[in-house]
Amino acid sequence: MSKTALISGVTGQDGSYLAELLLSKGYTVHGLLRRSSSFNTERIDHIYQEPQDFGRALELHYADLSDGVALVNLLRDIQPDEVYNLGAQSHVRVSFDVPLYTGDVTGLGAMRLLEAVRASGIDTRVYQASSSEMFGSAPPPQNELTPFHPRSPYGCAKVFAYWTTVNYREAYGLHATNGILFNHESPRRGETFVTRKITRAVARIHAGLQKKLYLGNLDAVRDWGYAPEYVEAMWLMLQQDEPDDYVVATGQSATVRQFLAAAFAAAGLEWTDYVRYDPKYERPSEVDALIGDAGKAREKLGWQPVTGWRELAELMVRADIETLEAELSGARVRVDR
Repeated sequence: MSKTALISGVTGQDGSYLAELLLSKGYTVHGLLRRSSSFNTERIDHIYQEPQDFGRALELHYADLSDGVALVNLLRDIQPDEVYNLGAQSHVRVSFDVPLYTGDVTGLGAMRLLEAVRASGIDTRVYQASSSEMFGSAPPPQNELTPFHPRSPYGCAKVFAYWTTVNYREAYGLHATNGILFNHESPRRGETFVTRKITRAVARIHAGLQKKLYLGNLDAVRDWGYAPEYVEAMWLMLQQDEPDDYVVATGQSATVRQFLAAAFAAAGLEWTDYVRYDPKYERPSEVDALIGDAGKAREKLGWQPVTGWRELAELMVRADIETLEAELSGARVRVDR
């Protein structure tokens, strides 16, 4: 019999790639969908199945990590074999502006989901999306033994969620695992995240639709990987007999400035002609360098990255150029769901 999985954050970058992966493995996938007055399922439109489709393998449910009762009821109904908590307020800079909301959804949301698993009495395996932002100012390279020193409300909320996952594992015997993922990007990355903000600007500047790109700190060092490869690591974690915690990263580092240069070069442009500094994009407290050591994941999961940050910048630029060309030509028309 096929397995069943529940994904919070299914409409996000990671959720959409994970849903694709699980469907390809024969899973029935259920996703949490936040109610909105606008359509917010664009990343999964290509795998969407109509409610009228018989035997559909992808089903969406209106629910939210802020509603623990809805989570309990949904888990009892679905009885999933695996639960992936990818839902969060995940923008680090924005978390300084909305710290309480970030703490509620990103931190307490994880506890609500774990408590819902416990209270519903289902037998399932839980993946918690932890973040390299938990390490904050801890010197690189960072691995599973590196002490946490978060430098943002988002990082603090993720630390809370991490230790809550460990606590439910130890207190109640849940098969609950933390995946500490370093920065992972793709053409589906949110438009306000720095890598996608850069590659979308490159496409628009290349087409003559934009003149300048404004950014904050260009000296921040990050370990950038490719999101589809990282969701495979998530799945591998829940296939292990025992729950554990794993860092997922490339081990390679680059500054925002280096990523900028590679992205603009992919379109034959010189970044210094277009990029300007704006202090409003600076964080109140910066994280200087995040570089992961994924040795444990390589040894125990057999996982290793394939795509480096230069290739990543180039493929994202190509994708954004193609998307813009399709929009301008009228070839890209979205079907309402």
